[in-house]
Amino acid sequence: MNQTTAGVADDLDPDIRRFQREMAAAYGRYPDFDRLPLTERRRIAEEVRAPWAAGGPVMHSTETLNVGPFGVRIRIHRPDARQVLPALIYVHGGGWTLFSLDTHDRLMREYAARAGVAVVGIDYSLSPEAKFPRALDEIVSVVRWLRSEGAAHGLDPQRIAIGGDSAGGNLSVAANLALLRDGDAPLSAILVNYGAFDRESVYPSYERYDGPEYNLTTAEMAVFWANYLRGAQDFSDPLASPMRAEVAGLPPTFFAVAACDVLADENRAMADRLRAAGVPVMLREYAGATHSFLEAVSISPLADRAFAEASTWLAAQISANNDNDSQ
Repeated sequence: MNQTTAGVADDLDPDIRRFQREMAAAYGRYPDFDRLPLTERRRIAEEVRAPWAAGGPVMHSTETLNVGPFGVRIRIHRPDARQVLPALIYVHGGGWTLFSLDTHDRLMREYAARAGVAVVGIDYSLSPEAKFPRALDEIVSVVRWLRSEGAAHGLDPQRIAIGGDSAGGNLSVAANLALLRDGDAPLSAILVNYGAFDRESVYPSYERYDGPEYNLTTAEMAVFWANYLRGAQDFSDPLASPMRAEVAGLPPTFFAVAACDVLADENRAMADRLRAAGVPVMLREYAGATHSFLEAVSISPLADRAFAEASTWLAAQISANNDNDSQ
């Protein structure tokens, strides 16, 4: 999400380094970016991300609806003509503050095509206008809508996974924790792409990969957490910082870890916590990858491999031939 690059990161995959440079050059057209009003920064972020969200798999159909008590806008991508499809709810990243269904549209279509599932993108309310737990409440409301009304839209309510990147990874885990808190069954699986799980930046990766050449910085994460949380009353809330949660009962979880990311260590730590609680975990670490590297799939074999590995795992969790979604 950074707008400048301070040098060459020799440990980056060459294609990811190219992605970083091109993103930095695009943001570099706006040297006063950090001083612009948030609405303008959001508009620029959409513009910069647009070329990377273009292309990729063509869907059989795409539908936009407003659903649930909050009237949340969702986008449903269907990869083929099957009348009933399992579904992946996808929650975009952006520090709870930026980005949209459009910036992450290619990511959603990649998963739909590769895993053979419908992908339901959620246009949740952004911070700081909407503080915790508004976005989480909206996502849980979409889960409940899918369970009660999804069949009428060709979506199997018994085979629903959830996933997201960065803040979206946080919200995906928190949505399952909220379901468990309320006595509801968790979803069939969780897909985490370089998630944000702990407000405290106490991990070595925060120092090692803190710099614009690695995309996401410690200072940016501090701003994002400040935007998202209402104040000190939320700092230890496990639905805000899932690293503090009791995680037993969560469904099988896939972690895609970008090795050159300030969030790398907390993803490893979160995976360890789930394993210790008896949750089935698949963790794949991508050497040379930065935060947001999946967006480089149009030029990066590394991102292509990450999509392929996650999609194979996801299909095994919620495919039509899987009789036990929790295994």
